[in-house]
Amino acid sequence: MARLIAVPLFSTLVIAAMLLVLDRMLRLFDFVATEGGPIRVVWQMLANLLPEYLGLGIPIGLLLGILLAFRKIASTSELDVLRGVGMSYWRLLRVPFYYTMALAAVNLAIVGYIQPKARYAYEELRFELRSGALGASIKVGEFTSFGDTMALRIEESRNDGRDLAGIFVHFRNEDAGWYAATAERGQFLATDDPNTILFRLSNGTLVHTSPGFTQPRVLTFTSHDLPIPLPEFGAFRARGDRNLERTLPELVVYGRDPNQSAEVRNTSRAAFHFRVVEVATMFLLPLLAVALGVPSKRSGSALGVFLAIVMIVTYHKINEYGEALGGLGRVDPIITLWGPFVVFAALILWMYHQVAHVPGGQPIAGLERWANKIAAAIARRLPGRKRMA
Repeated sequence: MARLIAVPLFSTLVIAAMLLVLDRMLRLFDFVATEGGPIRVVWQMLANLLPEYLGLGIPIGLLLGILLAFRKIASTSELDVLRGVGMSYWRLLRVPFYYTMALAAVNLAIVGYIQPKARYAYEELRFELRSGALGASIKVGEFTSFGDTMALRIEESRNDGRDLAGIFVHFRNEDAGWYAATAERGQFLATDDPNTILFRLSNGTLVHTSPGFTQPRVLTFTSHDLPIPLPEFGAFRARGDRNLERTLPELVVYGRDPNQSAEVRNTSRAAFHFRVVEVATMFLLPLLAVALGVPSKRSGSALGVFLAIVMIVTYHKINEYGEALGGLGRVDPIITLWGPFVVFAALILWMYHQVAHVPGGQPIAGLERWANKIAAAIARRLPGRKRMA
């Protein structure tokens, strides 16, 4: 049983995480390219988003792993043999519950501690990209401003930005003067001052004007070093300004702190109950997997798999709505989040009771019959079916 559960569980977890990562990866590549940041930042941002994806992927993987395992032993009549030798469904669920306890502990650590800090690191990378703290955001073929005094344009970049060509620089002095320079090639160099970089220009012309000049000065050079002061970047905000960045103990403190505003207390309590109820729901998934994974006799329908995914995703969305409603302060989060949990648990327990203790009981047998009738009606209306008739 452990082996039957492990393969679909981890396969589903990896596939779900990859699909979510690929969907976000394209947007992150576009965002980083637009902001002019290094490509390596994309992988750092995706790594910080992975705990958020695992928070939803682990329950789905657990549900499908147990469901497909019971479906396999039921379709090969192994379940009938095990039941015939006196093994109850509750005994067969011992190994699935071992998986559930281990994964619930992992998920609690993720949503309670790892995900908040990873989310903060993700937002910090976004801030650094937008502010340019990860490097000068210079786009080829466009004018780039360094504060109010300097503008730079580069026609061509080679060797990962180490060799630049077709350079135009315009700088305005404090005395209302300015100078402009064009150069064939250029290269950025580091200096001892962390707030200044050196732009070395080669084979160019410099034009300098000032209020005291009767006419602009023109200088032709083979090499000219231009110091560029880096813009000052404001410090990123402290972690905890948002509920997503607070750990479970921090949410408890904020939810009980009378010095905080009513909005902060309500949203913190709602976020705390949302995370706890999502983890608690995992202990219902083995029962749901058995109820939907054991098909009716002589039935090969995969309706149970489809229904299981729909139920868990729908319940997750209901919890998100309950968190938002509880955060408004109009209804207590205990009602908006634990109320649906009680209803969901009662439905699952009834479905499990039908399969485990009612002879011939199949909670989805009626749905399978309707699904088969609909499929047969559609098949009769297909043009190819009519020609064959």
